[in-house]
Amino acid sequence: MVNLEWYRTFKAIYQYGTLTRASQELMISQPNMSIQLASLESYIGQQLFVRMPRKMMPTEYGKRLYTQIVESIDNLERVEAEFKRTVLNKAPNIRFGTPSELFNNYLAEHIGENAELNLSVEYGLADKLTEKLINNDLDIAIITRQSKSEDVLTYEPLFTESFMIVCNPEFDTKEFDYCLANDDLPGTEKWLKSQKWYAYSSDLALIRRFWRENFKRRPILKLYATVPDNDAILKAVEKSDGLAVSSDLIAGRHLESGKVKILWEGNAPATNTLYLAYNKNKIQPQYIDLMRIFITTHIKTGNK
Repeated sequence: MVNLEWYRTFKAIYQYGTLTRASQELMISQPNMSIQLASLESYIGQQLFVRMPRKMMPTEYGKRLYTQIVESIDNLERVEAEFKRTVLNKAPNIRFGTPSELFNNYLAEHIGENAELNLSVEYGLADKLTEKLINNDLDIAIITRQSKSEDVLTYEPLFTESFMIVCNPEFDTKEFDYCLANDDLPGTEKWLKSQKWYAYSSDLALIRRFWRENFKRRPILKLYATVPDNDAILKAVEKSDGLAVSSDLIAGRHLESGKVKILWEGNAPATNTLYLAYNKNKIQPQYIDLMRIFITTHIKTGNK
């Protein structure tokens, strides 16, 4: 079977006239070029050049062959050059892990604005995303807590979110407001415990953090539903008389639009730091900068 490289070699020798110049253009050795030309001549059964002291003169058959193949070879070389240019100029694919709420509420609408940003997005919580970063299944991620057992990752603080109890704007909270106004912390806790609650999981992670900061104990609540999606929890709160613990980051858009309201931010602040996590030995610095700018430009909080 004919080798297309034989035709490229033939074309280069024809155009440049010498093995030396043709080998320089194709960046292959003169011996290899001579072998390829000999192989082509053997394959077609015709001599293509007369070897002169300083020049390779094409034979009549060589001239006819050149006329027949030059356009096709030129087209192939244009395709090859365009393909290389596209590959070299294409933005790298960055494997990005993030909590779904942050991406959906703040980043998704902006991913088409930067031609340099080519993302493969994966949703997950801290443990899952950390594991994928360590296994090199992700390049970079927004992580809601550091893993103390792993020192291979760099954790760069991004935001500090503040937690709060949210409710339906029309929900009757007169009794609760009265307890707060009179600094009646036991009455405040009693009222809250009597309400229906939505939580992300049965371990009440967000509620538990808020409760410990303000009541110095674990919560004992009437859990109405567990929903593993903070956006869905906020929609449930919006349409019912249930309560949930959210944050200024998670609930930001819902609070701005008035779909939910802050019932109580607590007497003691309950906060959490979010990090940009990556293995600095696995991702180039310019892509870390690119992701940092993308995230901080479009995620807005009161506490950066």
